[in-house]
Amino acid sequence: MSVSPPTTDPAHQTVTIASAVKDATWLAHRYDPEADAVHLLPVPRATHDKVTFLTDQYLPEGLQPLVARRSEVVSAAPPAAPLHFLFHSAYCCSTMLARAVDRPGWAMGLKEPVILNDIVGWRRRGGQGPDMASVLNDTLTLLSRPFGPEEAVIVKPSTVVNGLAPAMLALRPESRAVLLYAPLPTYLGSIARKGIDGRLWVRTLLTGMLDDRLIDLGFTTRDFLGQTDLQVAAVGWLAHQKLFADLVARFGADRIRTLDSATLMASPQDAISAMATLFNRPLDQRAVEEIASGPAFRTHSKSGAEFTAADRAAELRRADDTYADEIGKVTKWAEVVAAGAGFSLTPPAPLL
Repeated sequence: MSVSPPTTDPAHQTVTIASAVKDATWLAHRYDPEADAVHLLPVPRATHDKVTFLTDQYLPEGLQPLVARRSEVVSAAPPAAPLHFLFHSAYCCSTMLARAVDRPGWAMGLKEPVILNDIVGWRRRGGQGPDMASVLNDTLTLLSRPFGPEEAVIVKPSTVVNGLAPAMLALRPESRAVLLYAPLPTYLGSIARKGIDGRLWVRTLLTGMLDDRLIDLGFTTRDFLGQTDLQVAAVGWLAHQKLFADLVARFGADRIRTLDSATLMASPQDAISAMATLFNRPLDQRAVEEIASGPAFRTHSKSGAEFTAADRAAELRRADDTYADEIGKVTKWAEVVAAGAGFSLTPPAPLL
């Protein structure tokens, strides 16, 4: 089948679905369950480096998709690259880490590909149509197309995808994962600092996690209505800690390790080296130093402006100073909730 590529650049020539699928530049961007079709977008590696996330909000305008049936796309896919994951509980330097692992010849980091969100939305709506496990398996195949010889692909899904983490790891028994989180006071400060947008976001997150049946902390739906915004934020954070502990218990510490953002920022070289070993893609000391001193650790993940570890620490202190009383009270409350639910605020199997 021959199609015209969706681009405003007249220099592009007509391509086939088969040739597009063999080129990782054609990102598996969306999944349409009604048509059982995959949308591919031309996203060069340089664009991956520039955009914060692989969402329509950040990708260049004017990209029109190549659309083809899932079976046709998957049948043309090349042999899969090693595939690993960075699951996270939000506001924990996960985007920075996904940028850091993008090292040509070693690995490519995919930052929140929307096609996984599409599967989550489809699942929450009831998932009528093709077998969902088959669709998820095919999606992972399309995300693991290598960008270069010998490269791995490291996917950082959106937080809303975490409910699929057990299935993704079961479908890919060779895959490893780092589970990244921020210490609870740091996380609460990040939410508070974002004002109403952050406080609305945690309630939206809670709604989705309830849909995914990830909240099992002894609360009723009515209880959530009586909780403050930062308590709701803590509930989502606690549910992620429980999920992370469950993933370690199910898949083992040889595949799953946990990492908090404070440790990452305090010891970036050690974290990068340990993660490379976990992913069975060890790096020499020079490469580790280059990554840890590179732009991912020196610029803001969202704005691209210069943003050092000292700047990050100062930003966190401002949140602590402004919201210290609320953060302190909610943190103590969360400790009681976690103890009652039988798990720790610190997940097992630390990377460092």
